[in-house]
Amino acid sequence: MSDLTLFGLSGALRAGSFNTQLLLQAASLFGGNFNQGDLNLPLYNADDETSSGIPATVQLLADQIASADAIVIATPEYNKAPSGVLKNALDWISRTEGKPFAGKPVALISATAGRTGGETALGHLRAWMVPFQPRLLLGNEVQIAGSMREFENGSLISERYTATLTTLMTRLRAEASR
Repeated sequence: MSDLTLFGLSGALRAGSFNTQLLLQAASLFGGNFNQGDLNLPLYNADDETSSGIPATVQLLADQIASADAIVIATPEYNKAPSGVLKNALDWISRTEGKPFAGKPVALISATAGRTGGETALGHLRAWMVPFQPRLLLGNEVQIAGSMREFENGSLISERYTATLTTLMTRLRAEASR
């Protein structure tokens, strides 16, 4: 089914982010349609929500998640946790109506400069996702260590990491087709 839609979130805003590169490679391996969310959102503040409601950029993000067949989230690891940008987006999305992640197959991936490839960040992210009630894919997580050595011209150069990412995207596609 090439008409499946994958939606991606990169927890890095940096131009040239290895997590965004990894996300784009995952989308290519998934096939079908791909859309990427914009996490450049205002900081969550309950007073702002009370006075102005859900920002249009947040509602758009929630609607994009709700309309996707599958989700892939890429996060860097900052100080043993996912990025604040990603946490802020999840906090905002949790305030929208309709539980956009509920029942959706979700794969988690990470590219980091460190030795563990984001293992701790992915552990936190799994816990953060529980209230959203997605169908998290466990096992075959892609954790790129030493990311500055693993990408060339926007693509993974490691056969091992590419094989693991391919397996994960094949599983995600199968889950989305159920």
